[in-house]
Amino acid sequence: MTDEQLLRYSRHILLDALGIEGQARILATHALIIGAGGLGSPAALYLASAGVGKITLVDDDNVDFTNLQRQILHTQARVGMAKAESGRQALSAINPEIAIIPLQQRLSGTALDALVATADIVLDCSDNFATRHAINRACVHHRKPLVSGAAIRFDGQISVYDLRRDEAPCYHCLFPEGEDVEEVRCAVMGVFAPLTGIIGTMQAAESLKLAAGIGESLSGRLLLLDSLEMEWRSVRFKKDPACAVCGPTPAGQAPGYLPRSGADRESADGSCHLG
Repeated sequence: MTDEQLLRYSRHILLDALGIEGQARILATHALIIGAGGLGSPAALYLASAGVGKITLVDDDNVDFTNLQRQILHTQARVGMAKAESGRQALSAINPEIAIIPLQQRLSGTALDALVATADIVLDCSDNFATRHAINRACVHHRKPLVSGAAIRFDGQISVYDLRRDEAPCYHCLFPEGEDVEEVRCAVMGVFAPLTGIIGTMQAAESLKLAAGIGESLSGRLLLLDSLEMEWRSVRFKKDPACAVCGPTPAGQAPGYLPRSGADRESADGSCHLG
C-alpha cells in the first residue's frame, strides 16, 4: 500500500476489525454493480470512496431529469448521457486511482453469466424481478456473494445471499420465480428519495464487510424498512432444500445452471432491463 493510500484510507485502517489487511483486501476486490439508479448511486459512491479496486457499473439507460430526485451519481448537466458513463465520471472524480468499467448494455444469458464470473461481489441494484432472478442464477452458478436491495414508495429491503456457503439460501429460496408477485415501478408508484440512499448505502456496507472478511453479513436474514414510520423488521429464512436454482440438480448439471440454447435460454433467463 502506498503512502497516499495509507493516508486516504487511514480512517478505515484505524478500525481494529479492518486495519491494513482488511483495506488491502478491499483494494483487491472487483465489485459488479448492476443498476446505476437510486440504489446503485449511493452503493457505487461508497465503494469507490472506500477503495474497491475495480468497479464494473452496468446500466443500459440514459440519465433522465426525473432521476435527479434520488439518483445522486448523476447531475443535471449530464441529463441524456448514458448512466454508466455518468457514473464513471462521478466515481472517478471521487477516487481516480481505482478502475471503473462502465457498461451501457442489457445483460442476459451467457453475457450476464460471464460477467458475474469475473466479479468478487455482485450488487443487485436493479428494479424488476426478471433481472433479479437472472442475476441470482448467475451468482449461484459461480458461487458469488450477492448483495440485493429494493426500494419502492416508503418501503425498502436488503439481504445478502452468500453463495460461497453450501448452507446459504439464494434469492429464489426467499422469492420463488413464477409466483404471483406484484411488480411495481417507482415511475408509477413513486419512491422516497432518502430511502434509496439508506438501502443503497447498506448494500455498500455489506459489500465492504464481505470484501474485507469482517463481521457478520445479512445472509439468511431479510431487513425490511418502513421509512414513513422509521421502523425496521428482521426476518430470518433458510435455504429451501427443494429450490429449483440452488437445490439438488440432475446429475452432471451444476447448481444455478444457465441454459445455453436459444429457446431454453430465452424462457429461463429473461432479459436484464435496468431503469
